[in-house]
Amino acid sequence: MKFNYQTQRFLVDRLMIILCGLAAVLAFIPLVSLLIYVLAQGVTAFRPGFFIHIPTPVGVPGGGMANAIVGTLTLILIASCVGLPVGIFAGVYLAEFGKKNKFAWLVRFTADVLSGVPSIATGIVVYALLVKTMGHFSAIAGGVALGFMMIPIVTRTTEELVKLVPHSLREASWALGISQWKTTLNIVLRTAKNGILTGVLLAVARIAGETAPLLFTSFNNQFWPKGINEPTAALTVQIYTYAVAPYDDWHQQAWTGALVLLLLVLSVNLFAKILFKSPRGILR
Repeated sequence: MKFNYQTQRFLVDRLMIILCGLAAVLAFIPLVSLLIYVLAQGVTAFRPGFFIHIPTPVGVPGGGMANAIVGTLTLILIASCVGLPVGIFAGVYLAEFGKKNKFAWLVRFTADVLSGVPSIATGIVVYALLVKTMGHFSAIAGGVALGFMMIPIVTRTTEELVKLVPHSLREASWALGISQWKTTLNIVLRTAKNGILTGVLLAVARIAGETAPLLFTSFNNQFWPKGINEPTAALTVQIYTYAVAPYDDWHQQAWTGALVLLLLVLSVNLFAKILFKSPRGILR
């Protein structure tokens, strides 16, 4: 009877491993197919000029999306300045100071609700609050919209990673007479910095592919913007604009832009995975 029971467990274990492997393969096939197809379509115009030239008029050969690439990086930078401080501080507060607090419950509930809000709704809200007030589109409005989208992701990620820090480290710090806020700043955050950075990178990868909120905030620009207070091009919006146009050369540019954007997002995700799987783990 014991042998039969062990055999049954062995067979069930192997069956589950096989099913999990099949599920991984089924999930991997669309990803590889997407990569291969975008690579095949976009590699034709993948040249140095694509990264240093701005778009040219229809029918004029050459051109690129240098302004859109710089605009995307600018929007991500502004979004990080808006979303990261709020998200990290909120996550630390929830993990360290808000365990049994009604206000903490409200913050968690707000973060969960914001994470499910459609991105286009965020764009409309920022349009009403900033674009209408300022009287024009701008990179500032686009960065704020993307920053709002980062806040719930960074908040919940930071909270969970700060909770992973062993409580014994806090107790040892308190035993030495160090205050709680200094312990949180110098011990807890320093220990969880790699995990928090991983969550930040995943949030950046999440907003890098957004288009809808930028249509209402930063809009687009075929030229180099003179500042962050002007309409700014982004890769996603430029790809959308070229994809819906009836011109073949613009379609080719759109495929190359999609390839660049895909490589950017994949690079950020791979770096986050490598950081997450560092030899000493996410808590260092």
